Amino acid sequence: MLAGQRLSLLLIAWSLVFISSFTSPSMAEVTVITDSDKRTLVFEKPFTRIISLYPAHTRNLMDLGATDAIIATGRSDDQLPNLAKVHFRDDPERLIALRPDLVLIRPMISRSYPQLIKRLQQVNIQVVSLQPSGIDELLSYWTTLGKLTGKEQESMGLISLFSQRRHDLQQQLAAVPETQRKRVYFEAIHKRMKTFAPQSMAMFVLETAGGINMAADAPQVRSTNIAAYSKERILAKADQIDVFLAQQGRMNPVTIEEIRNEAGFAMIKAVRENQIFLIDEKLVSRPTMSLLDAAAIIMEILYPEATDRGAST
Repeated sequence: MLAGQRLSLLLIAWSLVFISSFTSPSMAEVTVITDSDKRTLVFEKPFTRIISLYPAHTRNLMDLGATDAIIATGRSDDQLPNLAKVHFRDDPERLIALRPDLVLIRPMISRSYPQLIKRLQQVNIQVVSLQPSGIDELLSYWTTLGKLTGKEQESMGLISLFSQRRHDLQQQLAAVPETQRKRVYFEAIHKRMKTFAPQSMAMFVLETAGGINMAADAPQVRSTNIAAYSKERILAKADQIDVFLAQQGRMNPVTIEEIRNEAGFAMIKAVRENQIFLIDEKLVSRPTMSLLDAAAIIMEILYPEATDRGAST
């Protein structure tokens, strides 16, 4: 009986040793993420030498307090001018020479330049592709960036701030009756008569600002944020469009005059009433806190009385 008890105690002891081998501190710290290209990454510690090849990644890393981890950014990214500038079209060896432990990209890059991804992985540089396609994915995107940089608490703070600011805008909008909401055509690319996909970040901005999307029936172009429309479809709703809004920037270098002088656009109610407005595409197209800055700007355009009341309370 005594021998049996000893055997039981030994088995229990070995079991505890076996279990502890899988719950050691190093194993407990292992983090697993899945990126936008469905690649899984397992890592044990935050990344500290990051190349950011998308300005939104750069902005969000800065907002998370991870600026010191960024060693280089894309050529068109002017947010950290003193850092090295690289491009996804560069010879991969130029990126490798910077000794990054992580390169942050987005799906457009991995689709167009798979050879870059392959070369970086060959020398054990981790590559993560991220780009949220909707507001729910935006929150998980921030969470993922927090995990990659060891800034998980900060990412929760960013999500909380975003939720609070969004709530504040909704409170302001509540002063505008549903029957008085403005009907808006939101242009993405003027030359091609493209608008934004209904589930895009830009349309989240418009709806947060209280605008009614007049192109909600626009079909999405592939898996992008852009949606196909046409001049004929726009003009078919000419008398219903209260405001003509267009993003302006590298993707859409348009002016108010160009919109006003576009053949046939004189039929549009917003054009006749000089209700044409431009907004910086960086604010409406990138998954950052600036989405709510854009919503506040558009709300002021659509409902100045409501925003004045909100500012005075």
